[in-house]
Amino acid sequence: MKQFYRPGLKIVAVLLALAASAVQAQTPPAGAARGPAKVGIIDMQRAAVKRSYTLPGRAVAFEQTEIRPRVGGVVTDILYSPGQPISPGTPMFRLDRTSYEAATQSARAALARAQAAVPVAEAALDRAKKLEGSGSTRATVESAEATAAQARADVLSAEAALKIAETELSWTEVASPIEGIAGVAQISVGDLVTAGQADAMAIVTRLDPIYVDMFEPSARILSIQDQIERGELKPNETLEVTLTLENGQSHNSGGTLIAPSVTVSPSTGTQDIRFRFDNPDRRILPGMFLRGEVVLGTVEAFLVPQRATTRGRDGALTAWIAGPDNKAVQRKLEANGTHANAWIVTAGLEPGDQLIIDGLSNLREGADVAPVPVTIDANGVVRDVAPADTGSADPKAAAGSE
Repeated sequence: MKQFYRPGLKIVAVLLALAASAVQAQTPPAGAARGPAKVGIIDMQRAAVKRSYTLPGRAVAFEQTEIRPRVGGVVTDILYSPGQPISPGTPMFRLDRTSYEAATQSARAALARAQAAVPVAEAALDRAKKLEGSGSTRATVESAEATAAQARADVLSAEAALKIAETELSWTEVASPIEGIAGVAQISVGDLVTAGQADAMAIVTRLDPIYVDMFEPSARILSIQDQIERGELKPNETLEVTLTLENGQSHNSGGTLIAPSVTVSPSTGTQDIRFRFDNPDRRILPGMFLRGEVVLGTVEAFLVPQRATTRGRDGALTAWIAGPDNKAVQRKLEANGTHANAWIVTAGLEPGDQLIIDGLSNLREGADVAPVPVTIDANGVVRDVAPADTGSADPKAAAGSE
């Protein structure tokens, strides 16, 4: 078989050999040392950190009353509009007045008879006293005194009976004893009601201000007391309380502590703490579930971004720092709660430590690192510290990236 010479194939083979040599020259040999890993660091300093707790809560009406009749009768009128504000003393229902008007007239007549008998008895007493010893005996005088006293007592009894009759007549108009919002009537015109019945005719609720009961575990209350006694927590003179509604919006009014409960729930192990909030727009309604953030005081601690820490299987909280010799060092931290997106660390760090918050992937104890000063904003975004001459800042990494 005849072979032909092809110069192009030889040229291709030479080029491939040169490319392989170049790749081998660029690839570092196995085990060759790599340069230090760049990591973003922030300088740690102690600061006075607000110590706050987020507690679940439930709204409770400031005042709420169930309207019930104090006398019996047939309902003749409903005098209010449901859902509208009413003031104390505003009539809400009217009952049939016929029998109570008649009782009042009868009481007035009885009072008039009693009052008319008093002058007659007193005149008889005066005559008996003047004739004592000549025309009447001592027994006659004493009898006249008793009759006069009985007449005066009858007047007092009749006055009391008239007052009762007039009061029961006034009770035929059922009024609200408090200021608030009246609910829907639970009865209709023509219904028969009785004094002190179990079923309410309507409910009136005062919504401004409003109470919020928050629930704090009793164990945490004891822990807070211990921190105050040890001087770790400096309590505020007044508690700062902010409220978050069910839709995530913040209530625009701060709360005032009313009183803590003196008992602990045997089923939940929590202690109720009652706060009062202004509620002018009536957005908070009784029974609504809420969240309250209560600031108890301040504690001297480090604020460590949560993105810079890890939690081990044993529950230990750890973080990395860049040591004085630019070696990665892992530290075990002791945290006492959170503030915003940071842990409140009370032990495990020293002032001036360089906390690594970016470039955490594949870090090892003692590994060489190249610290780069960075900042972290409220959204968790890490940025390089801007040079002093330009004032610019370029994004380093998004929150949560390593």
